[in-house]
Amino acid sequence: MSDQLKKLQSALRAATPEPDDAARNAALAMAQKSFERLQGSTGAARPIPEAPQKSGSFWKGLIPMLTRINLKPALFATSCLVIAGAAFVTYQPWNRGPILNQNPQTPVWTQLSAESDTVAPKHEAAPDVLSAAPVPMATKKRLRMAKPAPNVMGGIVGQDTQFYEAPPLPEFGDRFAGADENPVKITAQEPVSTFSIDVDTASYAFVRQMILRGQLPEPDMVRIEEMVNYFPYDYPAPDMDQAPFSTQVSVVQTPWNPETRLVHIGIQGAKPARKNRPPLNLVFLIDTSGSMQAPDKLPLLKQSFRLLLSELRPDDQVAIVTYAGSAGTVLEPTSARENATIMAALTRLEAGGSTAGQAGLQQAYALAKQMGGDGEIGRVLLATDGDFNVGISDPEALKTYVERQRDSGIYLSVFGFGQGNYRDDVMQTLAQNGNGTASYIDTLAEAQKVLMDQVSGALFPIADDVKIQVEFNPALVAEYRLIGYETRMLAREDFNNDKVDAGEIGAGHQVTALYEITPVGSSAMLNDPLRYGTAKTVKANGNELGFLKLRYKRPGESQSQLISMPIKKDSHEAGIESGFAIAIAGFGQILKGGDYTGEWRIEDALALARANKGTDRFGYRAEAIRLMQLAKTLP
Repeated sequence: MSDQLKKLQSALRAATPEPDDAARNAALAMAQKSFERLQGSTGAARPIPEAPQKSGSFWKGLIPMLTRINLKPALFATSCLVIAGAAFVTYQPWNRGPILNQNPQTPVWTQLSAESDTVAPKHEAAPDVLSAAPVPMATKKRLRMAKPAPNVMGGIVGQDTQFYEAPPLPEFGDRFAGADENPVKITAQEPVSTFSIDVDTASYAFVRQMILRGQLPEPDMVRIEEMVNYFPYDYPAPDMDQAPFSTQVSVVQTPWNPETRLVHIGIQGAKPARKNRPPLNLVFLIDTSGSMQAPDKLPLLKQSFRLLLSELRPDDQVAIVTYAGSAGTVLEPTSARENATIMAALTRLEAGGSTAGQAGLQQAYALAKQMGGDGEIGRVLLATDGDFNVGISDPEALKTYVERQRDSGIYLSVFGFGQGNYRDDVMQTLAQNGNGTASYIDTLAEAQKVLMDQVSGALFPIADDVKIQVEFNPALVAEYRLIGYETRMLAREDFNNDKVDAGEIGAGHQVTALYEITPVGSSAMLNDPLRYGTAKTVKANGNELGFLKLRYKRPGESQSQLISMPIKKDSHEAGIESGFAIAIAGFGQILKGGDYTGEWRIEDALALARANKGTDRFGYRAEAIRLMQLAKTLP
């Protein structure tokens, strides 16, 4: 070691002040007392980091001291750079306020105590044990400082009436295919309502995750029909000789508006015996890009698909295609009896690279076509966070691509994972135009529901292009609105056009739809009658509120079949199943803003759900009731 370095070390030791233990202990005791009071408990609290000593005078006098040591120019410059770096890290002159915890798992901001002038950290409440991700914190928080106060980490936190602005935390980049709620329609002007059925459930799972995190979901995250259709209902089974599904209609009083009525439509798909189902040819299309590294993405994805493997039969086949910077076949078509081989291929998957979704889709569809056989079902199972950034990434372009592919008879199921850059808009585009469904998997329990408990319904179609059309009788119904299905609306002429795509019903699937109708003469009418409106309305079929029609195609057929029935005003046989569906629909409307629910609150939806819980084989309804209990406590 050179003499110059020895001189520098000696000088640094001589200039460093001795720690003031008494001052440090006093500051820590004061901060601990304030922290315990803010927590409402005098029990054990998290330790506060030791406070470094003020060192401004030390740094100010160090450079002149170095000049007196008579170092060589090169060594003097190097010493100054080292000292400047140390000062940059320890002193932080640009932010002498409260220091935030840098661990995003336990977000912390500081709050001034009104009694002790001491800044103490206030920790967020821990997320629910069912939530796998941290509770997100507001991007900015401003804290008013009553007067200058010493920071426990050293320095002055602020001046009178001054505001401290915490550095912003990373914002979520999730995008949702939201839409404004369906408006109220005047029956005399627009008596016909047409929409495509929907059995997706992604929205409910995402809403659940947000509530368990301690946040109410944004309105665009809420699709009411997906929340209602998440739950199984005890609808009557169909007669397979007549149609692949049964339909029932009931009319009940609206709980949030006694002057209106709800028309409840329930559809039950047939569920053939497992031994009678045709062989499955599945292509697992798995996103292995860099955005899939999080624990709730690729690791959960692999666990989820392992559950599905246990439900397959020996004559089923599985292939695996992955995509990141480019697409590739990880596993050629393999019999499901070779479970160990398939599991090993899943286990080897790692995340990294950009997201070439287009190339992955192309390769998966091509492989599924090669695997196809007479009477067999081909399906691509896409698992991703939806963040396509290489190739086709625009939702409209993706729509066009999957529309062309569905003519080959290959179905597409979409499974969303993760949060932070989740592209719900892309997932909806793919599912709605690829003859498939969209699910969001946030826990292994949800994977079990989607891929095990409902595997037959998710993978085996019994009716394609299912459309619903309702014509309301203007003599009895003044106004109506469809609750949900905003992204599934069709033009009136689309109903009879077999070239227009619509939703699919799988084996055992159920579809629930609700209309709120306003009787003629009701005080609940939202529109004034026209001064120069029609003089007369047709009063035929005076017991009919409307007429329900459904169109569907059997898988592989190009011509649709029609089912129709009247909606009679004396239909009151829905009972518990209708009551629970209405409770969920009301809850969803409140989460979207409650434009049509008046003074009805989450507490009312909770009471209605409890009263109509009924048989709850899998505990899904009990879980919904717990979510409502949590949601009513959130701002």
